[in-house]
Amino acid sequence: MSQSTTTTLGGRTLSIASGLHGRHLTRRLVQLYVGLTLYGVSSALLVRSGLGLEPWGVLHQGLAEKTGLTIGVVSIIVGAVVLLLWIPIRQRPGLGTVSNVFAIGLAMDGTLALVPDVHGLAGRIPLLVAGIALNGVATGLYIAARFGPGPRDGLMTGLHRLTGRSIRLVRTAIEVAVVATGFLLGGSVGVGTVLYALAIGPLAQFFLRWFAVPEPESGSTAVAPATPEGAILRR
Repeated sequence: MSQSTTTTLGGRTLSIASGLHGRHLTRRLVQLYVGLTLYGVSSALLVRSGLGLEPWGVLHQGLAEKTGLTIGVVSIIVGAVVLLLWIPIRQRPGLGTVSNVFAIGLAMDGTLALVPDVHGLAGRIPLLVAGIALNGVATGLYIAARFGPGPRDGLMTGLHRLTGRSIRLVRTAIEVAVVATGFLLGGSVGVGTVLYALAIGPLAQFFLRWFAVPEPESGSTAVAPATPEGAILRR
């Protein structure tokens, strides 16, 4: 079984396929797992910066505070729960989708175990900048590998298809709800959250172009519209 999501980058259509087929398979697999690992590393750097997390990271941290679980384990659990929500909206996962659930959380906890707490803005600001930049690289790597979107992206595109609302509106609604819930649970919202929101789109789009793997589009089945709104499908 194969599946693809098509999206437009600078006027060029990029196919995000979930099947283990096509050219450059080894490169795509390497990109997928390097990208997911770096995503977990980048999220851990944002945690250590203490200046605010990405939207889903706020929720994960808030839940970790309340449950006593590590933030990586919470990320895995939330990813699995979100993946279950794909069933009623008839989304089909790919290798990248399932890998996303586990690889990011494991990489995040591993990095947090190695990187100590940092005190003082002189150390925290570079960690924030590095975390955001690395997140953009990671997003470009794993999405350009074309093994399917992450669970949270699939929820976004599935709700877009189901409701007819724009990708922008659906994504904004989901992320506002996620940040608000995470903040109420004790998650970290700060300048880093704002900078991430402003920077991740341009960064991810740049690195999607940079790491794009050429693939024939014939025979693909589109499950999301190839519109500029859908150009950035983040974790």
